[in-house]
Amino acid sequence: MSEPSPSPETQPEIPESPVSVEAPEAAPEAALSPLEAALADAAQWKDLAYRNAAELDNFRKRTTREAQETRSYANADLLRSLFPILDNFEMGLEAARAESEKSMIFMGMNMVHRQITDFLREQGVQEIEALGKPFDPNLHDAVSQEISTEAAEGTVLRVTRRGYKLKDRMLRAASVIVAGAPAPAETAPAA
Repeated sequence: MSEPSPSPETQPEIPESPVSVEAPEAAPEAALSPLEAALADAAQWKDLAYRNAAELDNFRKRTTREAQETRSYANADLLRSLFPILDNFEMGLEAARAESEKSMIFMGMNMVHRQITDFLREQGVQEIEALGKPFDPNLHDAVSQEISTEAAEGTVLRVTRRGYKLKDRMLRAASVIVAGAPAPAETAPAA
């Protein structure tokens, strides 16, 4: 036996929610005529289309800029790996120079050195100027300090390892020896 369904009079009453379910924008649109509502809707979509077009344009520009930057600095790791080889080659060149600047070995090594430096220049690599310049921790790596009366305190006295930049980026800081101030002279007490 099936139970009879409760009559509408006997069903419990569900209280209405105090929170309105209507969207906040629905009330003003209801007061607008259909033409005004369609124009407002079209203006909203037009604004959204302009914003999306601008966002897409910015994305394209950013992607192009990042791709160009990647191409510009793609060789940075390879160039960093080349610097220790160049340092050793220059030590060999100095040893050959010490023996005789007229020897064929020195002349051949000097030509190769010139080719390497030309190649680096073509790639956008610049040597960091350090000798005689004020010490700059952004460009130089101080390995020691020497007391000097000829140079001002904080001036680079010698370069122990050359530093290089690729365009505007640091590839390797220059290792330098910096001038220190001499100790103040002690005055003899007056007798």
